[in-house]
Amino acid sequence: MPVPAPVLYPPFNIVRLSHVEFGVTDLAASRAFYVDTLGLQVTYEDDESLYMRAMEERGHHCIALRKADKPEARVLGFKLYDTPDLDKAAAFFAAKGLPVEWVERPFMGRTLRTCDNFGIPLEFYVQMDRLPPIHQQYKLYNGVKALRIDHFNMFTSDVDASVAFYNEIGFRTTEYTEDEDSQKLWAAWMHRKGGVHDVAFTNGLGPRLHHTAFWVPTPLNIIELLDLMATTGYVANIERGPGRHGISNAFFLYILDPDGHRIEIYCSDYQTVDPDLEPIKWDLKDPQRQTLWGAPAPRSWFEHGSLFAGVDPVASAMTAQPIIAP
Repeated sequence: MPVPAPVLYPPFNIVRLSHVEFGVTDLAASRAFYVDTLGLQVTYEDDESLYMRAMEERGHHCIALRKADKPEARVLGFKLYDTPDLDKAAAFFAAKGLPVEWVERPFMGRTLRTCDNFGIPLEFYVQMDRLPPIHQQYKLYNGVKALRIDHFNMFTSDVDASVAFYNEIGFRTTEYTEDEDSQKLWAAWMHRKGGVHDVAFTNGLGPRLHHTAFWVPTPLNIIELLDLMATTGYVANIERGPGRHGISNAFFLYILDPDGHRIEIYCSDYQTVDPDLEPIKWDLKDPQRQTLWGAPAPRSWFEHGSLFAGVDPVASAMTAQPIIAP
């Protein structure tokens, strides 16, 4: 199936991805990981929750952790352009037969809760509490010095169907991997904010959250994080990298939080703001697709993911596989 033509005037206007909420089993252990090791800034905490932002963000939070009996990804959040977009979004999802609910969310204005065509829980808002800028308070820069949340990557049992759905609401494909035998998509990267992606889709048991990525200033920050993790008890949490992707050209590191939620530390991709930018096609068996230097990803990278709360994943019918490290 070819990549669909971009919808330049979608039914409602998404600005960017905004935030993720995780259920975590040990809030203190998660705080040590996200705050003391990664360096995210606490904006609110109590006995049941922890809210954080990265250094360039003015919104109240880009990640929320809530104490839970089991690890889970609870919702992916997106910011809309203006207040009328909320009602336009509600009408769109209702017309698709998908659930529409107006929910009360801490530190956020009017919020629409719904899901995509495979049940991934989504929420949309226009207003979030605004905080003073801290990007020039260099005494606060700790850990990997994360600047902002960058993207979500999701496992899906049908990449073509996921791409078609998100294309309809205005996400534009920048790069994609096609299985030459079936002529179906194995993975795709789609954006709203002008980077390589706000969302990406990977073939597999889905829907599940593959990873959440944070942008850092330079590759050196990633090297420094590795040294920090190696000397503070987090060696086993280092899963893949450092390296440079062929797809996106980004320098990367994949790590796991104490509950197994995968986090990517990410920098150095490229600008994609032109509406007529042609997507880049990759072959599934190209060794430089995963890593420009040719190193394949470990098996865990293709199999492990966070379950979405209340959503039962299903297996993909596609049997094609990329190169996997022995």
